[in-house]
Amino acid sequence: MSANRFYSTFDSETLKPRPAYAGEYRSAFQIDRDRIIHSSAFRRLQNKTQVFLSGEYDFYRTRLTHSIEVAQIGRSICGWLAQQGALGEDCSIDADLVECACLAHDLGHPPFGHTGERTLHHLMQPYGGFEGNAQTLRLLTETLFNEGRAGMNPSRALLDAILKYKTLHVEAGGAPNHYLYDNQEKWLDFTLGGQAFPVELTPGELRNEFKSIECQIMDWADDTAYSLNDIADGIHAGFINVTTLERWAAARTLDAAQSEHVVFLCKAIREGRVEARLNRHIGDYIRATKLVPESTFLSAMTRRHQYRLEIDPALKAQSKMNKKISLDLVFLSPQLQQLDYKADVILTKMFGVLRDRYIEKDGSNLHLLPATVEAEIAKAPDAAARARLVCDWVASMTDSFAFRTYRRLFDANFGSITDFV
Repeated sequence: MSANRFYSTFDSETLKPRPAYAGEYRSAFQIDRDRIIHSSAFRRLQNKTQVFLSGEYDFYRTRLTHSIEVAQIGRSICGWLAQQGALGEDCSIDADLVECACLAHDLGHPPFGHTGERTLHHLMQPYGGFEGNAQTLRLLTETLFNEGRAGMNPSRALLDAILKYKTLHVEAGGAPNHYLYDNQEKWLDFTLGGQAFPVELTPGELRNEFKSIECQIMDWADDTAYSLNDIADGIHAGFINVTTLERWAAARTLDAAQSEHVVFLCKAIREGRVEARLNRHIGDYIRATKLVPESTFLSAMTRRHQYRLEIDPALKAQSKMNKKISLDLVFLSPQLQQLDYKADVILTKMFGVLRDRYIEKDGSNLHLLPATVEAEIAKAPDAAARARLVCDWVASMTDSFAFRTYRRLFDANFGSITDFV
């Protein structure tokens, strides 16, 4: 196989040198991908909320199945772009790298989906905040392999591919999300090769829009997957049907393309062909992409910042409309809002107990966390560091483990010896 001239040693450099094994048959990016797949954090995604609480229904998507779908779409986008031949001979966007970023993009999400993320952000505000993308970066660089409290020693290109946001918490001005933790500035500095942001890339939306080409592909693959698949799950669960969809459309002023899309969805529902019809759209979203040359302050250091992903505006608008339908008819429905309220109560009460015991140190000697976590907390230098370790443990929970832990702490009728696993 010929070398891929799109990448250099700058892109494949890791935080620490990796040992050189005789006969190593994998690229740096394939090693990144393999380490993600074989991590417990990746396996836990099978029991974390995508739309519905995991276990709520038998065949709806979880964070794990969503991540696998995003990875497939990301690889396909790489194949489509390679077919266009815009990069020249022996030059292509590495599909293994993009797949790895897609598999990793939700690793940092806590139980109960975006509700869990909002709740932890609120609870962690005095200690530096909580953000799903920042937590993913923390896993990759510091905590993925919990036995040794070590990250996976990722490549620079992988870090750049998962970093959707590059604004620090202290710079975010109280924003509820889209930031990195302040102590992650060193990882951001490594990702950027030590280059400072130009003055025009101010913190917030402008800086967060600065992404490598692999990150842009991952982002569109993610948008593709959840904008189409959340609709499908909402239809299967009965939240979206012909009546609710037509009523939703009648309450808005839609243009011709939007009205046509509503007709398309209603036809798919009536004919019982939802999966087939929406899956066909995945190919449309993949083929809606093309590479456009671009010059940024990192372009001289890496080809990953010499291109941007241009997306057909019509497909981008359709994706945005799908997300709006899902928001209005599924996520804002009383049923899901009730579950969101329950999730918020569970995490708030659990965190409160752990905060009193371990972060603010109320004097109790109760052992509420695993011994290894308690030992780390005991060595932490201050309340913020203790809080981050407590938050790591809570964020790592699956939905069902969070339910069981809550019941052990607060349900008088729960707690048989067999429940302590």
